[in-house]
Amino acid sequence: MDYARFIKNRRGIWEDFESRLESARRQPKRIGYDGLERLALLYRQILHDHALAVFRFPATSAATEIRRLALEGTHWLNWDMRDRVASPSQFFIKTFPRTFRRNLPCLAMAVFLFLVAALFGSLLTISQPGLGTAFLGDSAIQGLREGHLWTESLVSTIPPSVSSSMIATNNMSVAITGWAGGALGGLGSLYILLLNGFMLGAVFGITNYYSMADSLFDFVIAHGLLEITLILVTAAAGLGMGRAFVEASDRPRSDAIRDAGRDALVILLGCLPWFILLGIVEGFISPSPLLTRPLKSALGLSLETIFLMIAWNPFLREEAP
Repeated sequence: MDYARFIKNRRGIWEDFESRLESARRQPKRIGYDGLERLALLYRQILHDHALAVFRFPATSAATEIRRLALEGTHWLNWDMRDRVASPSQFFIKTFPRTFRRNLPCLAMAVFLFLVAALFGSLLTISQPGLGTAFLGDSAIQGLREGHLWTESLVSTIPPSVSSSMIATNNMSVAITGWAGGALGGLGSLYILLLNGFMLGAVFGITNYYSMADSLFDFVIAHGLLEITLILVTAAAGLGMGRAFVEASDRPRSDAIRDAGRDALVILLGCLPWFILLGIVEGFISPSPLLTRPLKSALGLSLETIFLMIAWNPFLREEAP
C-alpha cells in the first residue's frame, strides 16, 4: 500500500474517531454503551494505523496526526474517572459524600478514641485540679477563681475580624496535622485525636471544678460541635491512610495507599471551607454576650446538621460495584 492510498482508505476512520472522541469529551454521560463500544473499536484501528504509519511512513503528516489521535484516545479511554477533576457542585454532591461514607469505619474509631481521651482528661482534672494550670496557664486559672473565662479577652482585646482569622488558621492547622499524620502510619492522627480529646475533657473538668462549665458551654456551643466533627473527620482520613500502610490485604500495598491518599485528600478539601465559616462564628458570635444560649445552640446544631447532610447526602445513590 502506497502513502496516497493509505490516506484515502483510512482518512474516514480517523475523522470518525476524532469526532466521536470530541463528543465523548463534551458529554461523557451521553455516549452510551454502543457509542463506547464503537469508540473502542475505532481506537483499536487507530492503534493499528499508527503502528503501520510509524513503520511504513515515518516522519509524515499522517504519522503525526495518527500519533496525536492515539495519544488522545489512550488518555481519555484509560484515565481513571476518579482522577478527573470534578466541578465544585459535583464534588460536594457526589465525590465528597461517597468518600465520607467509605471512611465511616475509621470515623467510628476516631470518635471512640476521642471520647475515651476526653473522659480521661475530665476525670483526671476533676480529681487533680492543679493540672489545669498546665493546660490553661496561671492567668486563666486566676480568672476562673474570680469568675471570668479566658475567652472574654476575645471581645475586649482582639478585634473580631482578627480573632476569626487567627481561629480559622489554627483550626485548619490542627485538621491538616491530623490528616497528614496518616503518612506516619496513622500515629500522627492518633496523637491529634487523643491530645484534643484529652484537652477538651481537661478544660471542661477544670471549669466545672470552678463552677464555670456553663459559661464555657455558652461560648463553645455555636461552633464547638462542628469544629470537633471536622477535626474527627480529617483525623479519621489520616487513620485511613495509616491503615493502608500497615494493614495486610490481597491488594497491592501501593494501590491501597494510593486510594487511601486520594480519599483522604477529598475529605480534607471537603472540610477546609467549613473552618473559615467556623472562624467567623467563633470570632463574632461565640464571644458575644448579647446572644442567648438557645440562639447559639440553634446555630451550632444547624451548622452540624447542614455539614452532615452534605457529607452523607441521603439522596445519593451508591455506585454500582
